[in-house]
Amino acid sequence: MNGTAADELYGVLQPFFNKLEARDALSEEEKRALVAAARQELKFSGGDDIVREGERPQRSMLLVSGFAIRYRVVAQGQRQILAIHIPGDFIDLQSFLLKEMDHSLAAVNGVRIYTYPHENLARLTESYSHLTRLLWLHTLLDAASQREWIVGLGRLSAVSRTAHLICEMYVRLKTNGLADALTFSFPMTQAALADALGLSTVHVNRVLQELRQRNLVSWEGTQIEVLDWDGLRHLGEFDDRYLHLVREPR
Repeated sequence: MNGTAADELYGVLQPFFNKLEARDALSEEEKRALVAAARQELKFSGGDDIVREGERPQRSMLLVSGFAIRYRVVAQGQRQILAIHIPGDFIDLQSFLLKEMDHSLAAVNGVRIYTYPHENLARLTESYSHLTRLLWLHTLLDAASQREWIVGLGRLSAVSRTAHLICEMYVRLKTNGLADALTFSFPMTQAALADALGLSTVHVNRVLQELRQRNLVSWEGTQIEVLDWDGLRHLGEFDDRYLHLVREPR
């Protein structure tokens, strides 16, 4: 990769750097090492599978634009969305060590991805011990979010877990430098939201109407504006502790 291309990629990876630097310092050398380890740029359209369950990928992928989902499909054909990924997320870093995919990944809208061959990640983790811990932290954040989602699906009402999801997406996007004040882009359809929240599409529609009636959010097309942050946070029982946004040595 020549100097100009490396500098351009450095800028493209800024949401990823923001995500890590919200939790710990990231040196210039580490940033440049992450740029140097990246390889092919890939693009997918909304609805495309990026990686399928059962595959054994030889590379992990860093999302740099667009939204993606992690999901499973049960025998009856119903889909459960397990995570929503935003720019700055490694969407399948687990495959570096787990090898075989036990779930699938798909694009929500048009996405751009940079690949990280597993051999390059192996060299990174062998050469940069602190960066290794930060990549480990990345997978631990995924696990923390999964725990929070399980609690929501098991114990929160439909309107509360929808409020919680909106709060989470806003905080994550803001952390990565992708949200403006209390407004952000969220390209999920109501059908996709239903698959993430364990609801029917009709129920999701009713829940969104309730949030609007309470004057908590404005949702037009793909744009969400939070009108009452404290009210939305209280309704969703949202505490960002599980996102581990304390910046400290790791």
